[in-house]
Amino acid sequence: MSHLDISRPRPDISVITLNRPEKLNALDRDLVEDLHGALDDIGRDDECRVVVLTGAGRGFCSGLDLTAPSPIDASTLGMPRAGMRWQERIADLTTKLIRLRQPVIAAVNGPAYGGGFALALASDIRIASTNARFCTQFIKLGLGGCDIGVSYTLPPIVGAGQAFDLILTARTVEADEALRIGLVSRLSEGSVLDDAVAIAETLCGYGKFGVESTKQVLWTNLHASGIEAALHVENRSQILASTSGEMRAAAAAFANRRKS
Repeated sequence: MSHLDISRPRPDISVITLNRPEKLNALDRDLVEDLHGALDDIGRDDECRVVVLTGAGRGFCSGLDLTAPSPIDASTLGMPRAGMRWQERIADLTTKLIRLRQPVIAAVNGPAYGGGFALALASDIRIASTNARFCTQFIKLGLGGCDIGVSYTLPPIVGAGQAFDLILTARTVEADEALRIGLVSRLSEGSVLDDAVAIAETLCGYGKFGVESTKQVLWTNLHASGIEAALHVENRSQILASTSGEMRAAAAAFANRRKS
């Protein structure tokens, strides 16, 4: 049985709901594999333009399910090779979200801890309900504090100082602080999922190539070597976008609105 619920509020928007509410949507092997499969399918789906990621029940994702049977079978590969395979499989969710053509909006409806925090950080837009809470958690489990990409994704979002604090102390960040430090861009007073879908609908109103290329440029230039490299990527994207015909259509629509 799949631990994901995938719905389409409209043909060009996919809502992926982590669906283990009794476990606060904790990640076990099945959920990790289901999520990989869903992202692979969406990546091949040219009709889908935006993805919303959320959790069922009162949580977004509480991280790795420590009560589940160990997913590591060392009988064939031995350790640490078998452990590394599983570690890489989880971590690959971060790169898969970042490399997905479609923008991903994390609708954080409750606790986002450990691996759940990592999934939110790998999303392109994060909005949260007032019940949302964030915590890296890893160091509390006797592990290193850096896992599933957080040492790469968190510092550009909140700054190095805040990131070092959050990762080393593993303290919990409530929703209001998350907004204040820029961890999320919006708080939702009503349904965070409805608000996320509304943002998705806004993005679907823009040019198809323009939205896809904007996501690619943003992630590429986040760690650009300098302004020249960043401008090169931007310039290339803009010229390609100008050949799609969507720019002319948008300009015509704007002109018509001014006349009315």
